Amino acid sequence: MDVDVQKLEAERLKKWKNKVEEDLDSLKTDYKKLRVSMRTAGLGKTSDQWRQEIQEERSKADRWERKAQETQAQKEGLERQMLETQNHQAELKARIVELERSLTRYRGRNTMIEIQNRDYIMGEAVSQIREVADHL
Repeated sequence: MDVDVQKLEAERLKKWKNKVEEDLDSLKTDYKKLRVSMRTAGLGKTSDQWRQEIQEERSKADRWERKAQETQAQKEGLERQMLETQNHQAELKARIVELERSLTRYRGRNTMIEIQNRDYIMGEAVSQIREVADHL
């Protein structure tokens, strides 16, 4: 059950990371277009205004990049947890097989003991029948 939850969480994080990467690419494209526009036309902004806008866009791009890195780290952590869970499941399955074999051996030994007990009881009964037959 934990593996399913982890898989769903990893899938959700992967989708979110892809969206973040798309947004980052979009921001980069917008930034490049803005730079081209700056070269071709002043658009009525001063150099200081342009520098401030560029700095804001760079800050946004940096934030998206950090978020993408954080998401990647979370994804890797979830993948490690998933592998650990899968290893634990494999160990549990091996233990189940081992216990099933032990149970089978125990049942086999138990059956042999029951057969020996019945054989002894039958031998006693045959012996008593012979004694009674000898007295008759």
